[in-house]
Amino acid sequence: MAVKEIISQTNNLKQYFKEIRNFKLLSHQEEIELAKKIEKGDKKAFNEMVNSNLRLVVNIAKKYITPEWKLSDLIQEGNIGLIKSVQKFDFRKNVRFSTYASWWIKQSITRSISNKRRTIRLPHRKEEKLRKINKTIDELSQALNRIPTIKEIAEKLGYNEIDVLNLKTISEKISSIDAEVNDEGLNFINLIDDYKHSPEVEFDKIILAKETDEVLGKLKEKERQVLKLRYAFEKRKKQTLKSIAEDLGISPETVRQIEIKATRKIKENFSYLKDYLYC
Repeated sequence: MAVKEIISQTNNLKQYFKEIRNFKLLSHQEEIELAKKIEKGDKKAFNEMVNSNLRLVVNIAKKYITPEWKLSDLIQEGNIGLIKSVQKFDFRKNVRFSTYASWWIKQSITRSISNKRRTIRLPHRKEEKLRKINKTIDELSQALNRIPTIKEIAEKLGYNEIDVLNLKTISEKISSIDAEVNDEGLNFINLIDDYKHSPEVEFDKIILAKETDEVLGKLKEKERQVLKLRYAFEKRKKQTLKSIAEDLGISPETVRQIEIKATRKIKENFSYLKDYLYC
């Protein structure tokens, strides 16, 4: 069954659940094989990857049910996130697809909920800016152990302070901290973020570190040495061209040329690393 046909049936949940039970769960190796085919434009493989993970969407969507949101609507939004994750998944990262897809599914659902609750619906570009602002708030909150100021957020992103303030103001909605968000007595206070910990950000950091090590391992020895010293890898202190030149016994200009060549290789051959900047 095609992806569009399945998504269109989410209003008939009983039939939908019956349909998705027919799709088998994939092993890690099967995910890799399908991902390779998808990379070559195989639509059948694309649909199989989506279909095999529809139960994952249902499991995640159930956690977001509220009086305002029916399960069928949440599944619809989650399926959109699932499709995006299939489009972006890179089997070379050696991560189970379900782990990677969960983030995209949650993001699609929570963004839709946020847009519906928001009095003013933002244009796509402003929505992207707001997403970057929120992610930066998470990162700075963990680093500073407190909620960052507007100035700190703006400086980190290179935005004007007034733009950050306006976007945050538009996105906020006044609610009672004791307001119930579902029929089980769950209060809004139970959903307040712990700014010291963000699973998505931590997961990205772990995978990015692993990917960085693998990429550096594919460079020449001198290129690897220069980048590690230049950008303070392995908790080392960031070094200047001159200090690196002294360590390696070459000229600062040679170091600069090696750095340029190495970074160009990474940009041309490992562009997927950009996914970790603003997923």
